[in-house]
Amino acid sequence: MKTILRERYGGPDVLRIAEAEVPEPGQGEVLVKVEAAGTNTGDRHIMRGKPFAVRFFFPGLTRPKVRGLGLDFAGTVEKTGPAVTGLEVGDAVFGTLPEGGFGSFAEYVCAPVEMTLERPAGVRPADAAVLPGSGITALQALRDSGGVEKGMDVLINGASGGVGTYAVQIAKSFGATVTGVCSSANVELVRSLGADRVIDYRSEDYAAEGPQYDLLLDLAAFRPLREALSAVRPGGKYVLVGGAPSATYRVMIFGAWHAWRSGREVKFHMSKATRHDLEFLRDLVTAGRVHAVVDRTFALEEVPEAMRHLEEGRPRGKVAILI
Repeated sequence: MKTILRERYGGPDVLRIAEAEVPEPGQGEVLVKVEAAGTNTGDRHIMRGKPFAVRFFFPGLTRPKVRGLGLDFAGTVEKTGPAVTGLEVGDAVFGTLPEGGFGSFAEYVCAPVEMTLERPAGVRPADAAVLPGSGITALQALRDSGGVEKGMDVLINGASGGVGTYAVQIAKSFGATVTGVCSSANVELVRSLGADRVIDYRSEDYAAEGPQYDLLLDLAAFRPLREALSAVRPGGKYVLVGGAPSATYRVMIFGAWHAWRSGREVKFHMSKATRHDLEFLRDLVTAGRVHAVVDRTFALEEVPEAMRHLEEGRPRGKVAILI
C-alpha cells in the first residue's frame, strides 16, 4: 500500500510517499480501506516537532518514532480483528486513531473499533473524515471547559477555521447566541453557519465594546490576555484553544493571576477523543445541525502541498486528503 512517512522533524519537504505492507488488525481493531483523511493543526506541529513540548507527548525527542501522519479517516471496513463486534466487512465508517497512533494518510489503516463508527448516510467520505479532531475539540471546549448553555452570549475568535466552523454550529445547537470573529473574506461563511453576529477583525475590535460575552472561545489567540478578558463579563469564562505559542504559555503561566485579578475564569483547553463525543457529533450531523466546511482536497501524493496550505493558506474550514 501507499503511505506518507517521515524520518525526521521538519517542514513539508520531510514527508514522502512510500510503499508499505498492509497492516493486520489486532485485538479490537478493524482494517479500514481509507477513502479520505482529515488534516488538523496538530499534524503540522507533529510534523515539525514544534513547539518542542510536543515531543514529550508524542514518541521521539530527536526523531519521530512513529513515522506516519494523520489521525482522522473515513473509508470502508476491509477486515476485522479478534473480539470485534458492531462492525462488519464492507461497512462505511469514519473515526480517529488513538493518541500517538498516527497513520491515516495511507491507503489502509488499522483503527480501534472503539473509535470507529458507521458513517451517516449520505455524508461524503471527505466530510466525515474531517469531523473527529476538530469537531471533538470544538464540542469539549464549549461544553466541558466553557460550560455553554442556552441563552449564553458566546464569542468565537477564529470562527472560520477548522475548529471554528464546527464551534459556531455546535454553540448554536446548545441554544447560545453566537458572535464569530473572522476576516472580511469569511464573514458570509460564518454567517451562513448560524452566527447571530459576525465581526471582521480587520475593521472592528471585539474587545473595544467592553464586557459583552459570557464565554470567549479563543481559537486564534494573538493579543494580550488582559485585552481579550475585557470582552468577557465578570464571572464569565475565557477558554484558549489555539493561537500563537506565546499566548498559550501566557495562559498556562499567568492565567490564574489574570483570573484572580479580573474576576473571570481562564482556562487552557486540551481535548481527548471519546466514543461518546464522536457519537454525539454524528447525531448532530445526522440531524442536519452540523456540517463540514471543506476548503480544499488533495491527493495522497500531494500531502506535502496540503501541509503547506495548512501552514500558509489560512484555510476556510477543513482540508481533506482523498485516497
